[in-house]
Amino acid sequence: PLVNMLAGSWRIRTVGEARWQSVLARRVPYIFVLWHEALVPLLWHHRHRQIAIIVSRGREGRYLSDYASGLGYRILSGSSSRGGPRALLGAVRALGEGNAVAITPDGPRGPRRELKPGVLQAAQRGAAWVVPLHATCAKAWRLRSWDRLCIPKPGAAVTVGYGEPFQVEAGPDGLARGMHHTTEAMARLEAEMGAR
Repeated sequence: PLVNMLAGSWRIRTVGEARWQSVLARRVPYIFVLWHEALVPLLWHHRHRQIAIIVSRGREGRYLSDYASGLGYRILSGSSSRGGPRALLGAVRALGEGNAVAITPDGPRGPRRELKPGVLQAAQRGAAWVVPLHATCAKAWRLRSWDRLCIPKPGAAVTVGYGEPFQVEAGPDGLARGMHHTTEAMARLEAEMGAR
């Protein structure tokens, strides 16, 4: 309840939302790609949309699962370090059922902003569009954790940005190009948002 009260005080504006809306209008499967540090405001902004998220099996993951479930998220258990293949299979299955999926490719332990291939492998196998997603806030607490997790302060202005959607081509070469494209797309989105 306290977190919900805090989040309810945020003033959220969006950048590039029409890009995401165009994917929704086509009724195609898609994956949000976001850095772990922006998880808190993005969970709040996209609540009650039945988006599937991959959550680690550790203690922090259990806390996140409980909170995200209350916000209407579907939980897929696993991470790159524990239960990775099962989580990937669950993501592909969720996409096949018409659900959106959100993945933090640098989680659950980092390194910060280092892209791991699982998210793009899921996009390949699930024939899904990839939608870069980010959030920034000038007035926020930053945890002294590997991801420098951002928690906006009461009444903070939060900017949520959507990058240009794209698809990952088939095969190892397509995956490699997708990795490069994702890294560049996230950097372009952050620059567009005027992130610090």
